[in-house]
Amino acid sequence: MTADLLKRGLVFVLFVLAQAIVLGRIHLFHCATPLLYIYFVLGFEQNQPKWAILLWSFFLGLFIDIFANTPGVAAASLTFIATIQPYFVQLFLPRDSADNLKPSLTTLGPSKYSIYMITLVLLYCILFYSLEFFNFFNWLQWAMCIVGSTVITVLIIYSFEIFKNKQ
Repeated sequence: MTADLLKRGLVFVLFVLAQAIVLGRIHLFHCATPLLYIYFVLGFEQNQPKWAILLWSFFLGLFIDIFANTPGVAAASLTFIATIQPYFVQLFLPRDSADNLKPSLTTLGPSKYSIYMITLVLLYCILFYSLEFFNFFNWLQWAMCIVGSTVITVLIIYSFEIFKNKQ
């Protein structure tokens, strides 16, 4: 339990630092920003308590908000994703799966994991950019930010999964 908590805490710090120092400064075509920290929420195990998922996600979003100067946007969006993640992952897990199964490319398979990941990242981006823009005056920019950020985030997460499987 303590080793898992320390490992999760280290990953938490790494995601915050990576987003604050490197990824938060990348804006491809002024609309696509990689939001890699969503990967933290996607990887929660099946038997993880729902309150723990919510707390980890809220505080990750809070720290991202502090460094990115987006007051409450990432915290609200990540908390929403953390709320639906335990129920959403149940749709893709086999009925006879182990209780501590962690959703990944190897455990779910490429097609199920892709649908799981793309759907949650897309939902996150829709909520994040809707809260950030807070109006639909420039709806084309809003849509380009959602699509661009979703695509680049999915590509990076998929690359991480493939790299993790190679080891």
